[in-house]
Amino acid sequence: MSQVSRRARILLVDDRPENLFALEEILAPLDQILVSVRTGEQAVQAVLADEYAVVLLDIMMPGMDGFETAAQIKRQAGSRDVPIIFLTAAISQPEQAFRGYSAGAVDYLAKPFDPWVLKSKVSVFVDLYLNSQRDEQATERSRLEQLASGLGAVEETVALLLRLPAVIKDAEAAKTAAQLAGRVGRLRDALKGDAC
Repeated sequence: MSQVSRRARILLVDDRPENLFALEEILAPLDQILVSVRTGEQAVQAVLADEYAVVLLDIMMPGMDGFETAAQIKRQAGSRDVPIIFLTAAISQPEQAFRGYSAGAVDYLAKPFDPWVLKSKVSVFVDLYLNSQRDEQATERSRLEQLASGLGAVEETVALLLRLPAVIKDAEAAKTAAQLAGRVGRLRDALKGDAC
């Protein structure tokens, strides 16, 4: 079992390089992994390849716009729950905010936005993501400990069964006990492989 990283990926999606640069500068103090892409298609490919704590998504992009990109991201099983924050200069139309939330956004910020507000919102989603990862790791560790404990009980039973043929001098019982011992050994080896 691998250790959970203390850093999360944040996906930045904007067709304008200067906007991506500004986002990277604002979010750099969070010390997370910032992944920048310039198209909706690249954003969908990115969420298929890796897990993200949050996606910052521009709405007005050529080709696949932010709404369509969000819909594509939410259709993927692995990224269905990733939070999306829309960033747009086109907030003057109230129906766009509604459309953004309908597409799966958790928030909607108008450009120009306060860098501190954006950094704070992203920080909350990063913390939630990292806490979730730690919880999943603890659950997996507990499951492996339970399996190991159960394996210990099975090994004790097999040890008793292996002594039984000596008492009853039954060749069939000895053969069955030896088969059980082999199965337990393979199970132990498999569990050790899972724990790595």
